[in-house]
Amino acid sequence: MLPGMPVSPAVSEIEQLALIGQPQPIRVPERLWRSWLDDPTVVARFEAKTYRRPGGRCTVWLGSVSSTGHGSFRAAGLPGPSRRGTVPAHLFAYQLEYGIIPRLGWSGADDAVLCHQCDFAGCVNPQHMRLGTNTVNRTEYLRRRNLASPLSDVRGPAGRTRAIAAAIRTGLTCGEDQNSIEQRIRCAEAAGLPLTLW
Repeated sequence: MLPGMPVSPAVSEIEQLALIGQPQPIRVPERLWRSWLDDPTVVARFEAKTYRRPGGRCTVWLGSVSSTGHGSFRAAGLPGPSRRGTVPAHLFAYQLEYGIIPRLGWSGADDAVLCHQCDFAGCVNPQHMRLGTNTVNRTEYLRRRNLASPLSDVRGPAGRTRAIAAAIRTGLTCGEDQNSIEQRIRCAEAAGLPLTLW
């Protein structure tokens, strides 16, 4: 059990709720998470869709992106229309580093959620996330939203994530070094800053 997490009543199987473009959360049993996180092939596919920036900066998701700007990772193809095999990339990264989070969900203000401390939805660096609640996450979001924050990007969170990922992919395709790719990232970030009159 992770520190600070409430102990829930007896549950037949630990589940998490995963919102990926669905009006209703999707329950992902712990056994599925364990099978994905322990499978070297799945982990290698995940790692191939990330770009690790130097100096402990954000690790950028290069794969598909949800409307909220968070990465979407297809850990497995499962039968049925539920898309249970597609999970948030930042959740996969966090659990790969720290272990499975019991009863993670979006059903209430007291449920555990992952909070991005860097305010970049496309980040999958586990060191940039912490467990919190919906209430805490929303309060911090509102407090940190200012003109210099990634939260103020005029393209919205999905546009920001896609622009930064495209800049990185272009740099990698051109065989550029890390410094040149960082310059591309800075340009992609600057393109989304709101215009000011002062």
